[in-house]
Amino acid sequence: MKVTIITVAYNSGRMIGRAIGSVLGQELPAGTDMEYLVIDGASTDDTVQVAEGYRAALEEKGIAYRIVSEPDKGIYDAMNKGIRLAGGDIIGILNSDDWYEPDTVRTVTRVFGETGCDLLFADIRMHKADGSTFVKKAKQTRIQTSRHWNHPTTFVKAKLYKEHPFRDLGIHDDYGFYLQMRKLGVKIVTVDQVLANFQMGGASNHRSLKEAVRRIRDRYLYCYRINGYSRLYLIECVAIELAKMILA
Repeated sequence: MKVTIITVAYNSGRMIGRAIGSVLGQELPAGTDMEYLVIDGASTDDTVQVAEGYRAALEEKGIAYRIVSEPDKGIYDAMNKGIRLAGGDIIGILNSDDWYEPDTVRTVTRVFGETGCDLLFADIRMHKADGSTFVKKAKQTRIQTSRHWNHPTTFVKAKLYKEHPFRDLGIHDDYGFYLQMRKLGVKIVTVDQVLANFQMGGASNHRSLKEAVRRIRDRYLYCYRINGYSRLYLIECVAIELAKMILA
């Protein structure tokens, strides 16, 4: 089994080292090949230099490492670029300001092997600006909500990502992809274990009424409605933004 990890970056020099270091620190099981792609959007800071600083250590560990730095049309365009370049059987996408637990890849390969799933996601530890943390649990429910889905812990068979690239319509296209997979009936498994850490305060958590309204619109139109979900999911979209205002 070969695993590809993709990190999309733009002017991420201050925090990307933590993400890369967490990939370097993976406890790889015997027989697992690993590939790491950093897709940079032509950063004007030292993102590429920081990323290059990990090359020797990653390659010494046997992790194939590639950095691509060129202009793109945004985060999902960059993710799709990484997916097209990926040579693994399974793909995970790690944000430049998030990081994995040391046993993430080992757990993922075990679960894929034991269950034959097409997609899995797991618990995530959320890090607030004041330094406190809480665990956001992974769960599948009949009434779908992003409160129980965690993108940095999501791993998908490469075939599905390549056949169904991100639509690149809004800020929540990763969640839209997950809803699309649910509608297609692929085998989805949740893991009751923290596999990644999420730094709150990014684009999806920015505390601005204008941005909150945009996120509500994007989630409603490009996640729920585009995938055939009820108009009543507008209530969930509003509730998520209210929760962010309280927890951020």
